[in-house]
Amino acid sequence: MRNTAKLSTAVLAAGALTFGLTACGSGSESTASSSDYSGPLVVAASPTPHAEILNFVKKNLAKKAGLDLEVKEFQDYIVPNTATEDGSVDANYFQNKPYLDDFNKKRGTHIVPVVTVHLEPLGLYSHKVKKADGLKSGATIAVPNDAVNEARALKLLAADGLITLKAGAGTEATPQDIAKNPKNLKFKEVEAAQTARSLDDVDAAVVNGNYAISAGIKPAEDALVLESAKNSPYGNFLAVKKGNEKDPRVKKLAKLLTSPEVKKFIEDKYQGSVIPSF
Repeated sequence: MRNTAKLSTAVLAAGALTFGLTACGSGSESTASSSDYSGPLVVAASPTPHAEILNFVKKNLAKKAGLDLEVKEFQDYIVPNTATEDGSVDANYFQNKPYLDDFNKKRGTHIVPVVTVHLEPLGLYSHKVKKADGLKSGATIAVPNDAVNEARALKLLAADGLITLKAGAGTEATPQDIAKNPKNLKFKEVEAAQTARSLDDVDAAVVNGNYAISAGIKPAEDALVLESAKNSPYGNFLAVKKGNEKDPRVKKLAKLLTSPEVKKFIEDKYQGSVIPSF
């Protein structure tokens, strides 16, 4: 049986009350102040592939390295960062740098990357057409509604020639930044976790790799368009609250996550749908 706790936001909120008084510093540049590194390292993670990779480490590598690792699964992209900020968990593993930069800026958090582990290529999927050029005029495409992943989705569509973005459209591009839309595509903005589930309701959807895999989709085989891994800024990393980078438990986990054993596990299990970044 997997020793993994699945938390709801409500449960976490109760936990935050317990930890908040000691974990939160003061001032806009608050950083982690506790130097008590005893006990298990608690890491928040998306179920797939992040928690699966962490549980591989827990089962096969952690004991030998002297690391007591606890994995807590979250379905969303918000709570892992707020939990890391308030001390409810020690670290998280689920996100990329553009997303984290945007999150820290908008929410005043102080999360920092430790080590990049893998890339999950973003993909365009459909239950209605077999090829991207088969999308009809006026087709509706679901895209993630958070700023970074929506921009990433639009760039994916632009790279395939389905749309053209305005010059200078960056990491916060929205449909308003589309310069040319020859198929008159329409966009339905939904939570990233809902994009795969929306496939029966739209003509196509741009889905993050972890949610695609969780839905039984094989990105390397099923994507109409798949994001290139070359020079990608979207690698997923282990992250902590600023000030906890030197936690010896974090250092141990960072080393294990970039070990040859983990690289082989990722390559064997995900067959190109998740790509090691080290």
